Amino acid sequence: MRTLGYTLVTLVLLGVIATAGAVSVMWYFGRHLPDYQALAQYEPPTVSRVHAGDGRLLAEYAEEKRIFVPIESIPRKVVHAFVAAEDQNFFDHAGVDPLAIVRAGVTNLKRMGTNQRPVGASTITQQVAKNFLLSDRVSIRRKIREAILALKIEHTFDKSRILELYLNEIYLGAGSYGVAAAALNYFNTSLDELTMAQAAYLAALPKGPANYHPREDHRAALARRNWVISRMHEEGYITADRAREARDEPLRMRERAPAEVTDAPYFAAEVRDKLVERYGRDKLFTGGLSVRTTVDPDLQDAATSALREGLIAYDRRHGWRGAQRSIELPADWAARLSEMTPPEGLPDEWRQAAVLKVRAEDALLGFADGTTGRLPMSAMRWARPALDEQYVGEKPDSPGDVVSQGDVVLVSPAEAEKAFALEQMPAVNGGIVALDPRTGRVLAMQGGFDFARTQFNRVTQAKRQPGSAFKPFVYLTALENGLTPATMVLDAPFVIDQGDGLGKWKPANHTEQFYGPTPMRVGIEQSRNLMTVRIAQTVGMKKVAKTAESFGLYDDLPEQLSMSIGAGETTLLRLASAYASFANGGMKVTPKLIDRVQDRRGSTIYRPAYAECPDCKNIEWSGQEPPTIRDTRKRLTDRASAYQVVSMLRGVVERGTGRRMRALDRPVAGKTGTTNDSHDTWFMGFTPNLVAGVYVGFDSHRTLGAHAYGSNVAGPIFKDFMARALEGEPAIPFRVPPGIHLTRMDLDTGRPAGPDSETVVLEAFKAGNSPSGERRVLDAGTPGSYSNGGNGSSGGSSGGTSGLY
Repeated sequence: MRTLGYTLVTLVLLGVIATAGAVSVMWYFGRHLPDYQALAQYEPPTVSRVHAGDGRLLAEYAEEKRIFVPIESIPRKVVHAFVAAEDQNFFDHAGVDPLAIVRAGVTNLKRMGTNQRPVGASTITQQVAKNFLLSDRVSIRRKIREAILALKIEHTFDKSRILELYLNEIYLGAGSYGVAAAALNYFNTSLDELTMAQAAYLAALPKGPANYHPREDHRAALARRNWVISRMHEEGYITADRAREARDEPLRMRERAPAEVTDAPYFAAEVRDKLVERYGRDKLFTGGLSVRTTVDPDLQDAATSALREGLIAYDRRHGWRGAQRSIELPADWAARLSEMTPPEGLPDEWRQAAVLKVRAEDALLGFADGTTGRLPMSAMRWARPALDEQYVGEKPDSPGDVVSQGDVVLVSPAEAEKAFALEQMPAVNGGIVALDPRTGRVLAMQGGFDFARTQFNRVTQAKRQPGSAFKPFVYLTALENGLTPATMVLDAPFVIDQGDGLGKWKPANHTEQFYGPTPMRVGIEQSRNLMTVRIAQTVGMKKVAKTAESFGLYDDLPEQLSMSIGAGETTLLRLASAYASFANGGMKVTPKLIDRVQDRRGSTIYRPAYAECPDCKNIEWSGQEPPTIRDTRKRLTDRASAYQVVSMLRGVVERGTGRRMRALDRPVAGKTGTTNDSHDTWFMGFTPNLVAGVYVGFDSHRTLGAHAYGSNVAGPIFKDFMARALEGEPAIPFRVPPGIHLTRMDLDTGRPAGPDSETVVLEAFKAGNSPSGERRVLDAGTPGSYSNGGNGSSGGSSGGTSGLY
């Protein structure tokens, strides 16, 4: 009896000592542990994806290529496979598995004296603690700290949260962070489409992805997969028949299919900048955002092609600048050529070639891969020598007039077999943008010849003078102040003293001619500078500046008369957005690049407001009146004034400087723009449903040449784009708003048309402002200024820029 008492006392003492030891260990190793409660807010770094308007991939931003999947969306077979392979008692233990620790201890005792790595007994919870809060260093200290953290994690979080963290964080090889990325990278499938065998293979990877890659060691990979399948059967997750079927399934990797990608790098860069501005860089690169943008891939392709082809066409007209370089032609010329880096931004179909021999009718070309081709004379007749910025030499008569042996040139495939055409990278650059005039959704944006060549975006970043492309806003101001498209304006010399010793400003028409009294419509159709300046002087530059600022063209336009003919600097996107307000009847347009942003769990966190409809969410269809949708856009001008500008811009296309656009054979309105010495050229135009703007110029602000205008440099690009964009679309007329009366007018006299009128137009007049037949002339800027039906007063100051047209 006494012996039994001693035994019990001894056991109690041992228990106390063990407990005290355990408490001491917990206290000692539990000091300064990481804050495990941070896991409650932890979200694994996840790739953010940006998509085009039709869902095609536009860009990805990530520090780790991980796809986050909520635990409720992870198939049970994937969960069961990982639990069976990694922690069969996961749903029962409290963070640490004592039985697993005993088994690991026995195994490690057997391995003593060998070079084998000690095995662990880590539960899934311990792996979460290690992966998120500790390091990978193998030590007793780390294992104890890992166990303590696991116990605390289990006490704080439920099993679902722990599994969600584990399955989304774990690295499974092949650049795969998390099970969703692994399913795509190994089997080109989503999680919910994995077979049982494929799920088992993914669960085989945590112990060492490099050791079980099917292409590196197929036998080991297959054995490990089958072991996981057996464990799933032993744990009761699958039947014997399902296990047998899974083991019989071949282990085959499938290359991940490349996503269908939209190539719009300038647009994508703008979207990236806006996302960083709104959410921060960390959120973009780790937050798993899903972004749907406004870009239309087909329109983007059309814009990119039109701009590139237009820039190449302009560049060819201004001559051949010579070979990229000249080299000696040793026996290993192909190797020498392969060492030469092609120019950045080289189109995909272009190649770099060396001229091996110059012959009578062609030149023999050699390529870096050792193949050869021919450059026929017909493919380089365009290559007149470039003499300076404006002039070119005579047409070449033979290949020797263009290239020499050893020249390294750029070529593109021609139609004939093994034939190529001579190319050169254009020195000029430009931009094109297209948007929806009703919503402001930017549908296409190309900010230069190629993003790889220069990331400077000439749609949003280049501030240039719009020249005559600004004139419609002067005419709109006049229409809002009582003038009509038929108002007669004197086209004659205009002189104003600038004061402060700056001398006199004498604007001129680009034709350097004067046309006398002319209907205001003709002034914009033929882009007359003198008429525009007189109109601005009549209504006052203060009003013109206010119009320009309200349309978003400028933040603070100087009230100088030179601004009326486009001397102020703005961007192509601002100008296109302002033109969109004409197309939509006078409503303000704010360009939008993003339609929707969702977080990693699919919740919408941003959507632009195009209109307001508070009653749209709770509709009872039993006899309820349709909800009212309120347009939230700001009205900039009345519908009648906007339509009068549209009507005049239609005249620009029908009879004026934009008549090249008649080839589109549909209602199009537009305006050319060319600045002093042809430094910048523009074409801005629209249909009722699509607005597009084109800018072309040298980044160095040098002249485009003596005969370069918006009509023949930027205009063809606009026409090419619109032809592609509108192919197959019905021709939609511009809608005439209420309050507009159409009257047949004589374009030469500004009076109602009669039987002898040669040029007749249907002129748009506002109610109460129809022509009376009386012919009066607006002559602001000279003695005796007069307005036809207007109440504007002379005023405004001058600027120092002249001759814009």
